[in-house]
Parts: sequence; C-alpha cells; structure tokens
Amino acid sequence: MNTLLLALVLAGQAASTHARAEEFTFKIPPSMIPLSIENQPIAIVASGIISVAARGHNDYLLKLDLTADLSDLQQNMTGILRSQLDKDEHCGDRIAIQSASLVPAEPSSRAVVQLRYERYACFKAFGKQTTKKLVGGNGTIQMKLTPGVEADKTLRLVPEVESIQADGSLGELLRSGSLGATLREKITNALQSAMQKGTNRSVTLPPAAQDMAAIDKAEFRDAGSGRLALVLGGEVQVSERQVQLLKGELNERLPAQ
Repeated sequence: MNTLLLALVLAGQAASTHARAEEFTFKIPPSMIPLSIENQPIAIVASGIISVAARGHNDYLLKLDLTADLSDLQQNMTGILRSQLDKDEHCGDRIAIQSASLVPAEPSSRAVVQLRYERYACFKAFGKQTTKKLVGGNGTIQMKLTPGVEADKTLRLVPEVESIQADGSLGELLRSGSLGATLREKITNALQSAMQKGTNRSVTLPPAAQDMAAIDKAEFRDAGSGRLALVLGGEVQVSERQVQLLKGELNERLPAQ
C-alpha cells in the first residue's frame, strides 16, 4: 500500500509540474497603427498581455488584455470634427467648430464641443437678392461615450448627451434638431473608428492568438496626464494543443516575460 501511495504522489507531482510548465505570460510590445479619419492622419499605439494558466488536465485559461493609446486622436479631435462639420453656405447653414476635447471619464470618455452656428435664408425683394440670418449663436455640447462588446464580439460605443449650453433657439437645434443628431453621430463615429482600427487583433496578435482570443469587456481609462486609453479584455478555455501552438508562435516573435 505504501508503494502504491508513493507512486500516486509522484505521478501527481509530475502532472502538476507539467501543468505549471505550460503557464506563461507574454507582453505584446507597442506597435503603431496609422489611420486616417476624415483625411486627418492619426496614429494609435497598441500593446497588450497574453497569459495562459493551467486549470486541470488538458484545460487551460487564456487571458488577453489589449490597450490602445488614443492620445493622438484626442489631439486631433478639433480638426477631425471641423473637416466633417464646418460649413459656410451663403443661403443655408454656417457651422464653425471652435474646439473639441476628449478626456477620460472612467470607464467612459467625455467629449466637449464648442461651436458657432448660423442659418441664413435668401430671397428676392424689389428685384434684389437679400440674405437674412434666421438663427445664430454659440453652443457647447457635452457627451459621455461608453464602450462595450456586442454578443457577436464587435465593439460598440454608446453616446449620451450630458449637457447643452446654447444661445437662443440654437439650444433646441442641438437638443432635438438635425444639427444635434449630426454632431452626436460624427463624434461617435470618429471615436468608434479609432477604437476598431486601433484594436485590430490581426495587427497586434500572432495567428494562433487571433483564432483563440476572445474579447468580452471594454472600457476607457486614464493612461496618465489625461491621456485616453481603450482597454479590452477577455478570457477563454483552451486545450493543451492550442497552448503549444500559441507558445510556438510567440517564441518566434516575442521575448518571454
């Protein structure tokens, strides 16, 4: 009986040692991802961590954390919105984006846009073309934008208007008119485009990790000094064969940590 117990203990220790040998963590070094939003060139810096831990016989847990530094997007928000929204119609809308900021508000982000808006109508009187200003004023719109992950694992961004300050009838246009809807759409699209391209796993991860890794949470964080970062995370159960395949690819391209 003692011999049998000793054999079982040694076998258990060997299995445990084998499992521990499969546990590892790899840091994905920062990589710059260039992109263009409304002809405004920006760069997203993406990095991450892949870790694998044993959970039992042929059962492992793969965790993935990806971080996208969106500070370049922050610095170019005014130019991006100007290229999308600025207008100077003789008979119609005149929109001038004065400033646009994007800051962390964990786990969301907050956009604040200041603009000048005027609407003109043209008509003829006594045989002469006349232009009349119908609406004019300055406005500020503040929005909260919260990231999330859909059931199909695609990223989504939920916008929420927090406050609107505007002169006269401009406030109503920003709250319920087409101007407010367009402004909210453009802000959301600019940030969502950067999110999706800046966390493109085909750029940052080796093929094996792309096939295995799952994303189930997303949030914005302050990366220091007000820099906005998007952090994605997820975990999935994998087999020993998948672990070995992933480890082989990572050993070819990344230093073990």
